[in-house]
Amino acid sequence: MTLARYVANKYLRAFLLLAGVFLAILLLIDMVEQIRRFSDDGISLGGAARLSALSVAGSFYGILPLIGLLAAITLFLGLSRSSEMVAIRASGRSGLRSVLAPAVMAGLIGAFAVAVLNPMVAATEARYSAAVTALQSGTAQTVSLSEDAVWLRQALGDEGGQMMIRAARTSPDATTLYDASFVIYDQQSGPATRISAAEATLGNGAWTLREVKEWPLDAVNPEAEARQSAELILPTELTADRIRDGFGSPQAVPVWDLPSYIAGLKRAGFSALRHQVWLQMELALPLTLAAMVVIASVFTIRHMRGRKSGSLVLMAFAAGIALFFLRNMAQVLGENAGVPPWLAGWAPPVVALLFAVGALLQLEDG
Repeated sequence: MTLARYVANKYLRAFLLLAGVFLAILLLIDMVEQIRRFSDDGISLGGAARLSALSVAGSFYGILPLIGLLAAITLFLGLSRSSEMVAIRASGRSGLRSVLAPAVMAGLIGAFAVAVLNPMVAATEARYSAAVTALQSGTAQTVSLSEDAVWLRQALGDEGGQMMIRAARTSPDATTLYDASFVIYDQQSGPATRISAAEATLGNGAWTLREVKEWPLDAVNPEAEARQSAELILPTELTADRIRDGFGSPQAVPVWDLPSYIAGLKRAGFSALRHQVWLQMELALPLTLAAMVVIASVFTIRHMRGRKSGSLVLMAFAAGIALFFLRNMAQVLGENAGVPPWLAGWAPPVVALLFAVGALLQLEDG
């Protein structure tokens, strides 16, 4: 038990050290990018640093599996070069048992990342988006869900004012709204027109409304002056892609809120595949980090001297990178309905872990 704690603590120290180094590098790179991106908006060095602090969390969170891989390589190389691994094996421990402690520690780090870091990343992404919108004069659209409706807000360009849209539900491709209401706000006088439609179809630069009723809200008696028509064309700058993108990336939703958010998307008629795949990948993150440790051990757990160690380290890194890209490929397949969400999230780490354990048993205990 003491030996297992010792190895696990060495892995944790290596992980934290590498995480600090990568975080500093990402922060510096992101600061340069923020200064370049918002130079025309007069951003200061302090403002760029604040934006980078909010933006870098998502990038850092995305490379946690690679940090776990490098920490495992560092651990086993250190144990091998100091002959500690030789002593551990001489004590009667098998290769698989020697890897168990750092793999469990990696899984605990992954669980902490999902439970604590994921909501923090979601919060920083939301604040970053708000800060960028404020910096760019607040012209962005907003899309949100409530218990029984979809809400959209869009600025009306050079005219000033805004248009608020509420729909009971929408088609999966976001091109058709059902039971929709449009409220047009004048920049000076406030609500100017309210329009209701049984169905609103988004075309090229315009909404086509059917079974329409229009109220002039600036009239003394809007109901008395209301007009009905079979069809109405309403210009808009919205597109289906912008509406779908308006929900933001799944990373912007805390993992604890994802199940209810997914239910809301389905209730509104949207496809929730992206969010379902992301949820499964987040749940599988602890297993992914553990698989990275076992993959690294296959190549670096043996006593190494001379040039051979360099090639084995490169092979370990290449195998970990392969899992990283396989995970990303599975995510793309899941988001495009190529595979079920649970398979996209769990298959890469499970398959990699089984292959790595098999190789370790063959090389060390076979």
